[in-house]
Amino acid sequence: MADKFNKQEDWPGDGYALARSLVDLILISIETRDSNMLDALLEPLHPADIADALEQVSSSQRESLISLWSNFDGAILSELKESVREEIILSLAPQILKEAVRDLESDDVVDLIEDLEHSQKKLVLDALSDGERIAVEQSLGYPEFSAGRLMQREVVVAPEHWTVGDTIDYLRGSTSLPDQFYHIILVSPAYHPTGYVALGRLLSSNRKVRLVEILEKNFRTVPSFQDEEEVAYAFNQYHLISAPVVDYDDRLIGVITIDDAMSVLGEEAQEDILRLAGVSSDASISDNTFETVRQRFPWLAINLGTAILASVVISQFEIILTQIVALAILMPIIASMGGNAGTQSLTVAVRALATKDLTRSNLWRTVRREVVASLINGFIFAVFMSFIGMFWFGIPLLGFVIGVAIVINLAIAALAGILIPIGCERLGVDPALASGTFVTTVTDVVGFFVFLGLASLILI
Repeated sequence: MADKFNKQEDWPGDGYALARSLVDLILISIETRDSNMLDALLEPLHPADIADALEQVSSSQRESLISLWSNFDGAILSELKESVREEIILSLAPQILKEAVRDLESDDVVDLIEDLEHSQKKLVLDALSDGERIAVEQSLGYPEFSAGRLMQREVVVAPEHWTVGDTIDYLRGSTSLPDQFYHIILVSPAYHPTGYVALGRLLSSNRKVRLVEILEKNFRTVPSFQDEEEVAYAFNQYHLISAPVVDYDDRLIGVITIDDAMSVLGEEAQEDILRLAGVSSDASISDNTFETVRQRFPWLAINLGTAILASVVISQFEIILTQIVALAILMPIIASMGGNAGTQSLTVAVRALATKDLTRSNLWRTVRREVVASLINGFIFAVFMSFIGMFWFGIPLLGFVIGVAIVINLAIAALAGILIPIGCERLGVDPALASGTFVTTVTDVVGFFVFLGLASLILI
């Protein structure tokens, strides 16, 4: 039966997503304890696809899969979500864990163990050779989210005086090259990186050509203490493929490659999306109920407090609300319009701050654009709502009140959506984490105050 399932192309999915039919067959092989079928299903899959499959099944099913599968690939550990990864590590037999970790580059091992509990971290470190363990421990000595944590120690270097022929002979004779590398880094006698040569340029050049004659023009080094988000920005901004990492004395200690830099960019974008929704950046679909409650409760509690503040504003207009019930019916429109407008400006601002597109030179131009756009939208919707207010409730001035309130609230929402995340960043607070709640509070409080305040002045 297993022979029928040995081709990955047999599994139609949604683009590159793992096909549900494949996951179902994996579950069948687990339930029937058919290790041959499981091996045949998993063998052609990419480690990322196997990681997806492990994250889609239950904890008990994961444990059964690990016990049945005879060829666990260490690269899978690098693809797993943190919570699932810890569980898998505890499920692996020591010898299997040792073999799995041995196949990983040093940066993948660091990423694997930096967030593990002490006992789990010891399991992984004990699986490494002495040299590998020392390299990993040195990387762990750098600050979290720094280039020193992100880099890999496996580097291909050459002296400045070498020729293309010298380098090719060295590469052919070496038994310890990284699985993937893109440049040969030239170093001085003091081990300072002075440039690098792309592999394509190396292989297309005559053997007698000196390496210094075919250096890449786009050469940059990265300090080991540099924040990884800044490193990822440099890779994206300057189209880097790899970059040497140097210590405080400018000596070469490692290299960062584009896959790791792009992974950081992806994580940052994901964090921004989750935090804008008031969800922890560590949230995952595989989290249990308790973890989900723990992550979401604080921001829900803050949101409750801001909602109470808006209710306090509303309570100040209790008399007019009892006299003109239509105001209570129209209030959600004010809150919804302001909240949506604020979220639109906020999303643009947070992303622009993350990509460094929003700077002092274009700040006020951006603020002016957002406010003017909101005012134009506000006037359009104000005219529309004026007619609704007038014909729905038969109170012409009510249409005027709601129209003016929408215009003012949308303008305030645009200002808040831009200025609040900028203020958060200046205070050292993550704009994506804190801005959403404050922008919503401003639009609710201002919207209700303007709407009900105008109604009190004009309609009574």
